[in-house]
Amino acid sequence: MDTQAIAPANLEERVVAGAISATYLFYVLGALYLVAPVLGWLLLMRYAWLRAVATSLHDPRRPYRVPLALWTWVAGMLVMLLALVVGHLDFDLGAAQLVKSTVGWAKGWALLAVFPLLGCLRIRPEVLYRAACHVGLHTLILLPLFVGAWLLGLPQTPYVSPLQAVGGPGPEFFALNLYEIDPGSGTPRWRLFTPWAPALGFVGNIYFVFAAQERDRRWRRLGLLGSLAMILMSQSRLALVALVCVWFATRVVAHVGHRATPFLAAGASTLLGLAGLWLLEAFERFWMAFRAARAGSTRVREALARIALERWQSEAPVWGHGVVERGPHLVEFMPIGSHHTWYGLLFVKGMVGFAALAIPLLVSVVEMTLRSAGSRLARAALAMLMLLVLYTFGENLEILAYLIWPALLLVGCAHARCAATVRRAERHAPGLQPIPST
Repeated sequence: MDTQAIAPANLEERVVAGAISATYLFYVLGALYLVAPVLGWLLLMRYAWLRAVATSLHDPRRPYRVPLALWTWVAGMLVMLLALVVGHLDFDLGAAQLVKSTVGWAKGWALLAVFPLLGCLRIRPEVLYRAACHVGLHTLILLPLFVGAWLLGLPQTPYVSPLQAVGGPGPEFFALNLYEIDPGSGTPRWRLFTPWAPALGFVGNIYFVFAAQERDRRWRRLGLLGSLAMILMSQSRLALVALVCVWFATRVVAHVGHRATPFLAAGASTLLGLAGLWLLEAFERFWMAFRAARAGSTRVREALARIALERWQSEAPVWGHGVVERGPHLVEFMPIGSHHTWYGLLFVKGMVGFAALAIPLLVSVVEMTLRSAGSRLARAALAMLMLLVLYTFGENLEILAYLIWPALLLVGCAHARCAATVRRAERHAPGLQPIPST
C-alpha cells in the first residue's frame, strides 16, 4: 500500500495519526500524559456532534453506530465510577478527595470506554498502523542518543517538565529519562517515553502487532525493528513472553475453523501425551528461571498481592477502599495493588470493580475470537485484547491508559466495522419467499 492511499482523509484521522506520530515530541515536552485524556474527550464530543447532525445515510462523515459490545465497556467504566464514589463514602474520605479521584477516573478508567467508542468514527486502521511505524522509525533514530547517554555517564533524568503542576500520578510521568540502572543486576535498561521499563515492553508489543499489519514492506520492517528495540531495551520478562504467546495464540484461533484443524489437534494431543512429563518439567524450569531473573521484583509483587487480597477480604469485599494506599517497607512503600490490575481493582473497587472490567473484556474477547477467522482487523483487535489480558497480571491498566489508547481505539474500530458488516449483510439478504398456496 502506498503512502498516498493511507494519508489521513479527515479531521479524526489527522488528529489521531498526528498524536501517535508525535509521541517523542510530546515526551520531550512532558505533555504525553495529558494528550490522551484531552484527545479522547474532545473526539468523543465530536462523535456525539456528528451523530446528531449526520441524518443522511449517504453522509461520508456519518460515524458508525455503537455496537452492543462497546456499550458493555461504557457500562463497566460507569460502574467503576460508582464503586469509586461508594468506596469514598464508606471510608469517609471527604469531598476534596472524591473530586480528585473522579478527575483521576476521567484520565484513567474512563479512557477504556472512551477510546473504544471512538472506533466508531471514520478512522481507518491503516492510519494507526502507519503512525505506529513512524514511532518505530523515531525509536531507531533516537536509539544512539539513549544508549550514548548511558555510555557517557550523562544524568539519568535531565529534567522534569513543569507540566507536572497540572497533576498526575508522579514525576516519572513528566520526566525526560535517558536510561536507568537496574538495582538488582546493575545493568542499564530504558523506559524511553514511558514511566517505567515494563510499560515500554507493553507499548512495544502493541506497536509490533500494528507494524505487522502494515502493507508497505519498507514501513513494516522499520516498524517491526523499532517495536522490537522497545521490547528488548525494556528488558521486561512479560514483554518477551507476550511477544511469543500473542503471536502464537492469534494464529491458532484464526485457524480453528480450518478443515485440517481436527487432525492437527489429534496429532498434537498425542505428542503432548507422550511428552507431557518432559514438558511439565521444562515449564517448571522456565518458570523458576523467569522468577529468578528479577528475584527482588518478584518478591515485591507477591507481597503486594498478599496484602491487597488480605485487606480486600477483611475490610472492603464489595466496594473496595476507594483509593490506593502506600504499602509498608516490606514492599518498598509501593502502592498496594499497583503491580496487578485485578488485585488493585479488588483493593480499590472490590468485587464490583473487578466485574466491571472482567465482563467487557470477556465480551470483546469472545466476539473478536468468533470474527477472527474471516477478518484481518478482528485478528489484530484480538491480539490487542490478549495483550490487555496478559498485562492485567503485571501492570495496572488504569495508570497506563494514556499510553495504550491506540490499542483501545483499534478494538473499537474492529467492533464497529464487524457490526456494520453484519448489518449490511442482513439488509441485503434475500427475504423469505412465500409458500405458494395449493
